[in-house]
Amino acid sequence: MATARLEAPRPAIKRRSFQRLFLAVMACLVSVTLTVWLAERFQEVVAGGVMTASLDRMPVVEAALVLGTSKLRADGSANLTLDYRLDAAAMLWKGGKARYLIVSGNHTGDYDEPSDMRAGLIARGVPASMIYRDGRGFRTWDSMVRARKVFGLKRLAIVSQRAHVARAVFIARSLGMQAFGFEAVEEDDLPIRMRVRPYLAAVLSYYDAWRGLLPLQLGPQVAIGIDPAK
Repeated sequence: MATARLEAPRPAIKRRSFQRLFLAVMACLVSVTLTVWLAERFQEVVAGGVMTASLDRMPVVEAALVLGTSKLRADGSANLTLDYRLDAAAMLWKGGKARYLIVSGNHTGDYDEPSDMRAGLIARGVPASMIYRDGRGFRTWDSMVRARKVFGLKRLAIVSQRAHVARAVFIARSLGMQAFGFEAVEEDDLPIRMRVRPYLAAVLSYYDAWRGLLPLQLGPQVAIGIDPAK
């Protein structure tokens, strides 16, 4: 008489397979989250010695780079993040810590971050002749490369919020620049996507620094203090 083979119940096999898959996915997510968090934290630790929110602790530089963002949120309300950056930049200039300001951001069609930033600085008492616009700062990497290659800066101050400043200082060092960060006030009620963005951008900045690719169409060089501010 033939002996019947015993088989494990199929539902039990499926449950074990699902559990293994779930644990693998969770381990992957934890690993990625930890890597992203460490990437951002490492930049803040490394740049911590050259970042400050105190005007008295800032060294004097020829020019400060103000990193751009939009003046309005997606819902049409004022973007306080930009207002705080402009407040900090105006304070830096009025305090005699930077003779010139470069406002770097995205200028595409009717969307013009540098012009909005320039207008905001003029409203805060900074003369137009002291403000240079860079409309090809589409990303932080682009802004830093152009500060070095187009504006010829080897030593500068960077104005933005703390995590953004840390990333920009990291990029500046990869480009052989000496950078000091002036921290603007952080906005309290940032949407979740804006709170997550610095961590993802930090990872991308390592990739940018490793590749070292220059942005397309750098354009003509600008001599700060010699060429007129436009």
